[in-house]
Amino acid sequence: MTAPRTPTTAEELRGVGLRVTAARVALLETVRGGDHLGAEAIATGVRDRVGHISVQAVYEALHALTTAGLVRRIEPPGSPARFEGRVGDNHHHLVCRSCGVVADVDCAVGHAPCLTAADDLGFSIDEAEVIYWGLCPVCSTAANN
Repeated sequence: MTAPRTPTTAEELRGVGLRVTAARVALLETVRGGDHLGAEAIATGVRDRVGHISVQAVYEALHALTTAGLVRRIEPPGSPARFEGRVGDNHHHLVCRSCGVVADVDCAVGHAPCLTAADDLGFSIDEAEVIYWGLCPVCSTAANN
């Protein structure tokens, strides 16, 4: 018995109805290879792979990939939008107040009141977005010295 084959980036794009271009392939691979990258960092990564691309083209492609569910956009308050390739789960984020680093953290478990709306107002809730704020280990160590 063989393991199922992982689809190529081009196949994933086709699978969600998007036209396959070198820039979109490079962009999706850059996002997935990065760590909560902003649009400028993504543009740099795409340029390293395929040459020139405008920041506007990057934003347009990010919008298309986000709408298609291949990329997730997060926007912690006070920070520019960041993009990640981890989609399809209900994970949350840790954000350092000092350096701005963002890290994934699995969904909180249990019956914490902040994860269950006190009144759902008739909404059918399927996701909770939680951002934990604090200091990363590097900044915490620096603050204590």
